[in-house]
Amino acid sequence: MKLALIGTHGVGKTTLAFEVCAQLKIAGYSVELVTEIARRSPFPVNEGTTLESQLWILHQQIAQELEATPRAQYVVCDRAVIDNYAYLANKFDRQYHLEPMLSQWLRTYDLLIYIPLRNGDIQADGFRSENMEFQRTIDLRVRGLVRTSPFAERLNELVDLEVAGVSRERYADYIVKEILPRHNPYLPTQSLSSSPV
Repeated sequence: MKLALIGTHGVGKTTLAFEVCAQLKIAGYSVELVTEIARRSPFPVNEGTTLESQLWILHQQIAQELEATPRAQYVVCDRAVIDNYAYLANKFDRQYHLEPMLSQWLRTYDLLIYIPLRNGDIQADGFRSENMEFQRTIDLRVRGLVRTSPFAERLNELVDLEVAGVSRERYADYIVKEILPRHNPYLPTQSLSSSPV
């Protein structure tokens, strides 16, 4: 099973991805984590990104997922092609010639989980933009793209944690104990976490 956490930067996707992986490993599953590709880009990112950078990121994302999928029962992606594409579309407008491939790739995710914006400042990490307006703009792009053609028709399942009303400190428990068992009825949820959801 492959799931991806989507949303803008600075909302806690990376931390959450590690938490979900840890719970699955504790339960005895093999897990592969596909980390955020943009951090390894040899090209500019954030507001100063280039078309070459965004194309490199998109293709690397797909390549990393292809490598990870046969190695584990669960693949957890810190991002998906749809939110990587949001950065490209924000700077260079939608590239309609890329969308058939990207929308087809969306079918490879069993589950996308949208992580909403946090209240407050972006935590500085020396890499991601701390411009909150840019952060909000990308958030709107991601949410808009997953609801428009051709992407909306290709989604297997999209879970919006904001709509679910789950508190941030319980995101990992909610994903592993409530969402994943709908896809895998043999997932032993009682052993995944001692804290109730």
